[in-house]
Amino acid sequence: MAWWDAIVRILLGSILVWLGVEKGGVWIIGEIVGIVLMLTAIFNFCPLYKIAGVSTEENQETQTA
Repeated sequence: MAWWDAIVRILLGSILVWLGVEKGGVWIIGEIVGIVLMLTAIFNFCPLYKIAGVSTEENQETQTA
């Protein structure tokens, strides 16, 4: 996972958690999604990316060339 991907996940996750805490109701679902987003950013692993074969990291070969 690229650094910008993790930052976006942390920001969106924290906003969704805040909305879930402040608003309640249906926003509880957003809170759960926010927690999952933050956990995937912290552990630097997204199961959906693995299943889909997607990667936001740059190849090591292109960085050294």
